[in-house]
Amino acid sequence: MAPKPNNSNLKYLSLVTLTLQNAILGLSMRYARTRPGDMFLSSTAVVMAEVVKLATSLVLVFLEEGKSMLRLKATLHNTIVKQPMDTLKICVPSFLYILQNNLLYVSASHLDAATYQVTYQLKILTTAVFAVIILRKRLLPTQWAALVALVIGVASVQLAQTDSSGTAASRQQQMPGEPEQNRLLGFSAALGACFLSGFAGIYFEKMLKGADISIWMRNIQLSLLSLPFGLLTCIVNDGSKLSANGFFFGYDGFITYLIILQAGGGLIVAVVVKYADNILKGFATSLAIIISCVASMYLFDFTLTMQFTVGAALVIGSIFLYGYDPSAATGKHKVIKLSPDGGQDQVRLLAEKV
Repeated sequence: MAPKPNNSNLKYLSLVTLTLQNAILGLSMRYARTRPGDMFLSSTAVVMAEVVKLATSLVLVFLEEGKSMLRLKATLHNTIVKQPMDTLKICVPSFLYILQNNLLYVSASHLDAATYQVTYQLKILTTAVFAVIILRKRLLPTQWAALVALVIGVASVQLAQTDSSGTAASRQQQMPGEPEQNRLLGFSAALGACFLSGFAGIYFEKMLKGADISIWMRNIQLSLLSLPFGLLTCIVNDGSKLSANGFFFGYDGFITYLIILQAGGGLIVAVVVKYADNILKGFATSLAIIISCVASMYLFDFTLTMQFTVGAALVIGSIFLYGYDPSAATGKHKVIKLSPDGGQDQVRLLAEKV
């Protein structure tokens, strides 16, 4: 009975941390891709983030095993080598996460930070759909309404930015050191990342909650299988640039910070998925929009229009609508008939969330 409050505290602490991490990461990725100077290869940054996640997870498992190298080796062997089918199942989210992270860098390169953050919240809708299909979750009508409000909000934001793209795009293209931007490419990349995020997140949640394996061990499996996919992506997409400039071309202190920040987000997500769920995780990260919008006005000369404000308000409002339970608000209870005992029916009133 004692661990319950600790798990609850860990759940909310991880949600708050993930919200802040998402806001800072969106701004940092945007700055990294638009600042003057040598441009680093995003495919190599994705690989390095996996390396950091792997190293961190190994240290955490080492601590879990009582700081014993022998026990660590035995645990890794028993979990990864002796259960090949279980390990192979992790290949699916491994590949999808690598592809998703590369798409996010493309999106951040072609969309302003605020639009990038709001558009990426469509992953909540894709996550909910996959949760219903894969996990057989039931959503209330108000929750589906919240998801519709989310889509309308994202569309409003995108249309607001498209309307003003004439002056904004020309101003951005005149700035020295910035790459040419393609809003359609950026939006398509974000949309693709949303679908990948939804499916991979629900798949990973099913694996996390369906087996008695620690979060950190799952992350080790995920990173070990993600690294080959990531290196292959580097070779296929940027092989000539790697040969000419090297793997760490364009890296500096800020890129190192960005890699650590992205790796930390991956670890926090695992904690949230374990103790909460993917839909709750998605709505929590939507709160990062507020921080991103305010910060973008000062950092990236972002103009806050009325249409953008309405769209963002719909997204944020959908967060609260999703968490609203009409039965709890009206005090209605569900009557559940239990199996007969001694010839008499036992009836219990339960306040049950669907």
